[in-house]
Amino acid sequence: MKITDITLDRLRLPLDPPLHAAWDPVPRRVFDATIVRVHTDAGLVGIGSGDTMDGFDAFRDLFVGTDPLAIARHVRAIETCTFHGGNYWPLEAALWDLAGQAAGLPVATLFGGARDRVPAYASFCVPRPASQRVEVAHRVAEEGFRAAKIRIDRDRIDEGVATVAAVRTALGDDFTIMVDLNQSWRMAGDIAPATDLAGTRRLVRRLADLDVFWVEEPLPYADVDGFRTLRAENPGLRIAAGEMAHSVPEIVDWIHRDVLDVYQMDVVLSVGMSRARTLAELAMLRHRAFTPHSWTNGIGVLANLHVAAGVGGGPWFEFPYDPPDWTPARRDFPLVSGPVVGGDGTIAVPSPPGLGVVLDEDAVQRWRIT
Repeated sequence: MKITDITLDRLRLPLDPPLHAAWDPVPRRVFDATIVRVHTDAGLVGIGSGDTMDGFDAFRDLFVGTDPLAIARHVRAIETCTFHGGNYWPLEAALWDLAGQAAGLPVATLFGGARDRVPAYASFCVPRPASQRVEVAHRVAEEGFRAAKIRIDRDRIDEGVATVAAVRTALGDDFTIMVDLNQSWRMAGDIAPATDLAGTRRLVRRLADLDVFWVEEPLPYADVDGFRTLRAENPGLRIAAGEMAHSVPEIVDWIHRDVLDVYQMDVVLSVGMSRARTLAELAMLRHRAFTPHSWTNGIGVLANLHVAAGVGGGPWFEFPYDPPDWTPARRDFPLVSGPVVGGDGTIAVPSPPGLGVVLDEDAVQRWRIT
């Protein structure tokens, strides 16, 4: 079997009303998705999505004509391309989707098949007043979720802590709460400095008092000693990070130096599926957790789910969901149907071979920009 072509569909969904995500310096008025298709002479087509794939046209010839199942070779080639261009991990997702189809197995089975479902948490994105956040938290709890993640705006810390406290009071001790501070990286054009270490230490102590399960991305990635300080000072609370960390040696060093409790590398944005599996296994061998970031579209959610379930990650899986602002209808707009969370609060690995992606070709045509 040979790769005959790699095609990209660039889609853009207008967002009306705009999405006021905590990490965006301005409200998001469009949601872009790049669909990667790996075509073969056997008629199989693998599908991936996640990062933008900007600049990939310059590197397509490195893959066309090769064996799509030589994924280790392709991962190394993608890493060399990344040095000169963008992050092309959606291509690896498409290759694994194709490999699963060729084998007649879900990708999670190829990655170890440790789990067939994982407990999901509702990953909120909009900073809301306490009363509104409690209302949404009640809604997702009624739908079966037993955990949710709340964002705290760096410019409204007291309001954010009050919101966490309100959710804790309203939903009780049995509902798990995570908090994301979004301080490890910035969107393009956002040059605001991160909250300093002293302020972050005070904030994390306040969140520990509210029995928060983990605090995510509290510091810039470079502040390794700061991460270790937060862990040492708050033994009853976990520190999570790594969703956009692109350096495999750096993450290996974090694991060796015991920097984090929870490693969150996104398989279509950060280090790819194969490398994330290796790093996840290293972390879990050290009795640390792997639960990936999954804030792209439904295809990216599926790719992360297959890796997490395959290696036995957890104890939670991120499900981007913050109704009414962010719903599967928006997140999964290129798909006939996207991943769903059952009434038991878990997300099941799709049973079809590959990643289980079913594109809505009408939607692809409708929203295609190039």
